Amino acid sequence: MVPRAVETLQSVSVIACEDTRHSKKLLNHFSIDKPCIAYHDHTDKKSSYSILKRLRDGEDVALISDAGTPLISDPGYRLVSEARQQGYSVIPIPGASAVIAALSVSGLPTDKFKFMGFLPAKSTQRKTSLSAVKGNTETMVYYEAPHRITDTIADMLDIFGADRPAFMAREISKTFETYLQGSLAELLDLVRADSNQQRGEMVLVIGGAATETETVSVDAEKILGLLLKELPLTKAASLTAKITGGDKKQLYQLGLAIQDKN
Repeated sequence: MVPRAVETLQSVSVIACEDTRHSKKLLNHFSIDKPCIAYHDHTDKKSSYSILKRLRDGEDVALISDAGTPLISDPGYRLVSEARQQGYSVIPIPGASAVIAALSVSGLPTDKFKFMGFLPAKSTQRKTSLSAVKGNTETMVYYEAPHRITDTIADMLDIFGADRPAFMAREISKTFETYLQGSLAELLDLVRADSNQQRGEMVLVIGGAATETETVSVDAEKILGLLLKELPLTKAASLTAKITGGDKKQLYQLGLAIQDKN
C-alpha cells in the first residue's frame, strides 16, 4: 500500500470492495474505519445506482479489489464507465500491479509486451486462443487460477513448444511468494512436482516467438571486407547494402566483428 492510497481510503465517505471480508483485513491493518459496500462481478445495477447516488449527493467513493490494481482483470470498469458518462471525476491511485511486478523480474524482454488476461477455462478454447498468438514476437503476460495452472502450462507447451522461455510468479508480495523460470517443459515439471506451486494467485510470463534473422551472404561478407580496407565502417556497410541488397544494420554489426578480428 502506498501512502497516497492509505490517505485516500481514510478520506473518502465509503469504500466499494470486491469482497468486504478480505478488504476489512486490509482496512483494519491501517486503522481505516470507513463503511464498505460490495461491488464485484455479480453485482447488479442496484449497486451501481447506489454508488452513483452517493456521488450525486457529494460523497467521495473509493473502489478497491482483492489484490493488486483494481480493474486489471478485476470488476469495476462498468462502474467507472457509468461514472464518467455522468460527468464524475475518476482518479487512479497507482499501486501494486501483478502484471508489471512479474514482468519486471521475469528476465524476459520488456520493451514490448502484451497483457492477455485470463485464458478460457476449457482446453479446446484455450488452445485456440494460444494458437492465435503463437507467432507473436513480444512477451506475453497471463493471469491464471490455481486449479488450472498445470493444464494451462501443458497447453502452452503443446502450442508454443517445449523450449519456449517461461516464468511464473506466484503469490507476489505475500508470505509464500515464489518465482520459477525455465522453458515451458521445465516449468511444467516444477509445478507438477510441487503441489504448493498449484496454490494462490499466478502470473505467467511467456517469451515471444523467436524472429528469423537474415544471414549475410558469402558475397556480401567478401565485398564488405574489401571495402573496409578503403572506407570507414558506416560507408562500407552502406555501400555493401546497396550492392547486395542486404540489411545495412546487420552489415554494420558484421563489420564491427571483422574489425575486431583484425
